[in-house]
Amino acid sequence: MNILLTNDDGVFADGIISLAKELKSMGNIFIIAPDSERSSISHAITLNHPLRINKTIIDNNIFGFSSSGTPADCVILGLRGIFKNNKIDCVVSGINHGANLGEDVVYSGTVSAAFEGCIFNLPSFAFSKRIINNDLSFSDASLLSVK
Repeated sequence: MNILLTNDDGVFADGIISLAKELKSMGNIFIIAPDSERSSISHAITLNHPLRINKTIIDNNIFGFSSSGTPADCVILGLRGIFKNNKIDCVVSGINHGANLGEDVVYSGTVSAAFEGCIFNLPSFAFSKRIINNDLSFSDASLLSVK
C-alpha cells in the first residue's frame, strides 16, 4: 500500500513523525507537508505565486518533502506531481496538535487535506489529538490511528 502523508502543523511536527513511524508497518509512506505551521487555513489553495518544494530529512530515516503551500496544496503536489508515478492508495493527514471538533473541521487544514484526497477519489483520513494536561506525546494517538 502507498500512503500519502501530510498535515497542517508542518513537516517537522511531532504528530506527523509519530504517525509516519506507525504507518511504515502498513506500506510505503510518501510525505509532503507544509514547511511551517498552516493551522486554521481551511481548504485554501495557492493560485497567485509559485510554490517551493524541498526534499528533506524529517527524522532519522524518514525522508519527505516540504512545501511553501497549504495542506491542500501538498496533497495536489503529491498526487499530481512528486508522487504521480507511485500509485497512491490513500491519503492520511495528521496527527493534528489539538482536537478538530464541531465547527473546527471547517477551518482545519488537517481535515481539508483529507478532503482534498477525497476529491481525487482516494480513501482519506484525518487524525487529531486533544492535548490534556500539556501531554504533547503523540505515540498513543498514532498507535490508535493504525489499529
